[in-house]
Amino acid sequence: MASNSNGDDDVVLKCTDPLQPDSDHVLQIAISTVEIASWDFTSILSHQIIIVKASRNRLIEYSSYFRGLLCGSFRESLLQCISIQWNLETFMTVLKFIFGFPVDVTSKNFLPLFEAALFFGVEMLLLNCKAWLIDLSSRNGICSLQQLDDLIHIWSFGLQHANDFIPELCTSYLARNFMWAISCNSFPHTPWNLLASCVKHPDLTVDSERHLADSLIVWLAASTEQFEQLLYTTDDCSGILKEIRISLLPLWFAAGKRRSCYFSKLAQESIDAALNLMARPSTSMMNASRDDDARRYKIRLTQYTKKVDLSGCPQITSTILLMSMLPCSYGTDLMLAKAVKQYSISLERTDGDQCRDLLALLPTLSFEAVEEVDVSNCPRLPLEASIECFCKSFPSLKIFKAAHHLNFKIRKLGQLVQKCRLLEEIDLTVDINPVIPSQVSIESSSPAISLRASTVSLQIDSYLWPASELYTTRLVLANVTKLKLEGRVDLNDYDLKNISEICASLSCLNLRGCTTVTDTGISVLILRCVKLHSLVVCDTSFGHNSMLALRSGIPGLNHFPTLDAEKNHAKSLASKLQVLHMGGCIGVDEKSISELMAETPMLKSLCLRETQIDDNTLYSFLGSCLEMLDISDTKVSSTALAHVVARNPGLSCLKAKGCRNLFQQQSQDAVELLPTTCPLLEEVILYFQVISDRALRNIVESLRHLQVLALCYCLGEITPLSFKSSMPNLRKLRLERVTPWMTNDDLVILTQNCANLIELSLVGCRLLNSDSQRIISTGWPGLILIHLEDCGEVTRNGVASLFDCKAIEDMLLRHNGPGIQRNFILDAALLMPMLRKVSLDVCDAIEGDFDLPNFADRYFLSVVKIARCKPQRCASDLQKLHTTPVHKETLVLVWDSKNLTRTVIKERV
Repeated sequence: MASNSNGDDDVVLKCTDPLQPDSDHVLQIAISTVEIASWDFTSILSHQIIIVKASRNRLIEYSSYFRGLLCGSFRESLLQCISIQWNLETFMTVLKFIFGFPVDVTSKNFLPLFEAALFFGVEMLLLNCKAWLIDLSSRNGICSLQQLDDLIHIWSFGLQHANDFIPELCTSYLARNFMWAISCNSFPHTPWNLLASCVKHPDLTVDSERHLADSLIVWLAASTEQFEQLLYTTDDCSGILKEIRISLLPLWFAAGKRRSCYFSKLAQESIDAALNLMARPSTSMMNASRDDDARRYKIRLTQYTKKVDLSGCPQITSTILLMSMLPCSYGTDLMLAKAVKQYSISLERTDGDQCRDLLALLPTLSFEAVEEVDVSNCPRLPLEASIECFCKSFPSLKIFKAAHHLNFKIRKLGQLVQKCRLLEEIDLTVDINPVIPSQVSIESSSPAISLRASTVSLQIDSYLWPASELYTTRLVLANVTKLKLEGRVDLNDYDLKNISEICASLSCLNLRGCTTVTDTGISVLILRCVKLHSLVVCDTSFGHNSMLALRSGIPGLNHFPTLDAEKNHAKSLASKLQVLHMGGCIGVDEKSISELMAETPMLKSLCLRETQIDDNTLYSFLGSCLEMLDISDTKVSSTALAHVVARNPGLSCLKAKGCRNLFQQQSQDAVELLPTTCPLLEEVILYFQVISDRALRNIVESLRHLQVLALCYCLGEITPLSFKSSMPNLRKLRLERVTPWMTNDDLVILTQNCANLIELSLVGCRLLNSDSQRIISTGWPGLILIHLEDCGEVTRNGVASLFDCKAIEDMLLRHNGPGIQRNFILDAALLMPMLRKVSLDVCDAIEGDFDLPNFADRYFLSVVKIARCKPQRCASDLQKLHTTPVHKETLVLVWDSKNLTRTVIKERV
């Protein structure tokens, strides 16, 4: 508390701000520390001169500055009035502290307070400031600093004043909160010394090596102009990139950086390292783990790590994962090294239960802060064995993403959540089977199991999910709120029944493309998941029973206080839905959909594509919260659509492709107005539109945030001039039947102006030739999708250069020249580690057919589509054949965890 002062011990402090401009009207105020508790800071600081009557003894006791001034041999020690020139707000705050009132240290006032405390020798305030900085730098959570600039200023101050603890604490803070730092606009201006120290700090915390690499590349690019003013050269600063563990970079990321002037060499080294790791036995890593450079193979984990993102890393194995979770002593403990090697040998030959028993014997570390793990697209990572590692080392795991892991059986879902008891979100997506029973005509299918919607009874034998296992998991699955099972054809009605019984808190469910579950199975799940507010069931058997389930009253509502029907006006599940996607579900009629729409006022995202709806459906919808609407390939008219748009001012995404009843008046004018009406637009997708060269140039030049551009079957005068402008943010480009004039020279210009593409689709570019492959692979080495159809003679001389695009996941090559080798699919699967989908046409096979991979040779492939054509005879001369072949049928190969399904369909998919 503040101490009183008597007149004999008082001294007068005349306080002014040396940086305050001179004024003819100087305001002055006189105050006393006796009344400090009632000081009005705002009023006091409005004066240019502040006269403070303060206790001499109190000043001497708490400030070495005043102690030396008032107790020494200085002439000021005899004066009753002392002049203080300092920032008024800062000095008055220091004065309050001296007289016993607490001061809140923040990122904004730390530097002024610390500097004042140093000058005036207020030791206790210095300790408070230091304690604040120590506490700040040691926190594991939300950053207390609002701006990176604040941290940089504090760090610079510490260097200037030779306070070693300040730079050390700032470096530690930056290392632990590096993901926050790289999201700040000022990150590229981080001083070299601070960044270098941070990157080498043992507590450096990033979600993945990709984030570290990307941030350093951004920093180098922004700092190039400043190198001339520094003592460092470009080569010196580029040396920081050596801190990146290039062996752990995602393949698509490394491939895409081969064109980077700062990272091209390391990018190639990263690709080579990944391919080398994939070619080596997993257990060979055990020998390397004792080398001095073993660190480059270890995933960066610290006690502050919250997210582990390994997605897109085909080189990651369970051995690398295990090595990252072992203590540093592993490299020198020969007994431990032997035990780990034995575990690694057994790891990929055993199931989850055996792995758990073996893993229990190893001293793996625990990382309490990790809440999210993403191992999507990691084909060499045995998921069940890895889950055992995650359960032991990440006890706080809440989000688990493992897309495109075919070997994980859906019946293991219960065991997964039983082991990771805090899980809230699970993503087990796989590629959707291109053979959707409701959309294609099946001529033959092998094995004998039909691909049509299953009618399996709910009373399936318990061996699929033992009763004891189900019972134990019911108690621990209540935390799961989001479940994504998109594309899973190993999912049946019995699985849905079990999920509905154990996922009491399920709010978001994605079953898109799950063709093996029935309408009855989906309805049972809906009825039991009373908290459901997001349902994605596109291309499933979702039908009449499921519609009734959504519209039915919520059973047992009294057992869920948060779902009070009277408070929330919730009479059915439909009334609470915010997301409903049922595109391609032909099992529901227009009347049922209209009735459902009348009960869904809270919808924000609605997909009704390819359903039997008309204007009545849209007129039935009474909601006003829509942000996304998809009515593609339906019968709705512009009048009904206008009715919905008028009621939903927040609508930002509208998909209406193939709606023939929409009256398109002045559509060319609408396209031209896009850059003006939507300047922040990120996607432009136009089908069958009339678009001028001028309008397209306006889009390309004005929409600087554009990431997706698709022009498909559009009419108009589009010329090469439309693509002369740079589009650095463009990631996906589709030009289908709109650029027949495109030559290799035009393609080169496109690679220069759209340098960061990851998806490219060209259809109808008939002037391209085999040299186009090299242009594409050199210009866009990081492509993950490439579709080339009817593009001249791109494959006339085979496919070689495209193999340099190591990260491709989806490849379509059709009608580009009969030069593709018979063993192309096998070679592509081997040379492109991420390849999952291949689409070809027998017309392009140099030997008239393609070799098909067996289960072992397919690597990561899950879908292969081979179209077959037949010659079309001329009406005037039955012996003369047209040069353009006509589609006959498509062979579709689909692999799941253990089986291959061969299907022949009439359609071209």
